Amino acid sequence: MTSSHNRKWLLAASAAIGMLAPGASPGQRSAGAGTRAIAPAPLQQAAAESSQTPLQGQSPGANAAPSAAPAPQKTTLADFAWLEGRWLGTWGPRSAEQCWSSPKAGMMVGTFRLVENEKTLVIEMFTLVEKPDGINFYLRHFTPDMVPWEKGDATVLNLVGVEDQRATFENPVNGQPKHSIFVRVDPDTFVSRSEIVPDSGDMQVIEITYHRQKPAAAPPASAKTSGGNGARR
Repeated sequence: MTSSHNRKWLLAASAAIGMLAPGASPGQRSAGAGTRAIAPAPLQQAAAESSQTPLQGQSPGANAAPSAAPAPQKTTLADFAWLEGRWLGTWGPRSAEQCWSSPKAGMMVGTFRLVENEKTLVIEMFTLVEKPDGINFYLRHFTPDMVPWEKGDATVLNLVGVEDQRATFENPVNGQPKHSIFVRVDPDTFVSRSEIVPDSGDMQVIEITYHRQKPAAAPPASAKTSGGNGARR
């Protein structure tokens, strides 16, 4: 990657998207799970007979082995549904805006805009797509005239971890960006973090805190009708 391309990435401040769904990541297991100690043969036989004979005052079946713990719940697009809506943040003197659609037909669609001094620096389009093997995050940057920065395919990051309110996506191909992370702070706040790893030099980090922009309240009914009444007078 050229230094010019790296600077563009810094200006993009693209959605380092981090969120959210509570719970451990799919497939997470505690240390030592799935192993058991093996007793000598006489002890095994005694243990087997003991397990088949209820203790005094104990009902049959009381020694039955406990049922296996339920498997970790798979992360789906429903866990990212809280992103729906319009969000604003700042990155130095620049204003950053994200807008997300609700999950539908296996995907969510988002846009990003970075503005400084009433000038749009970059536009980004991205999607979250649910697939059989997980959730992918696709992104691509554009000029205000919709000329793409990336000359090849869109950048793809794979969901590699969900812990508490933090979701981490990783780029398996290069470091532009290497990681995009969403951290959900509360229902109306999240932190977007992008970790950019250039071919040479130190890692560059962009963090933007976004706040939900709620729709403007509709005018009261009396205000809607007063104009009409005045027109008739």
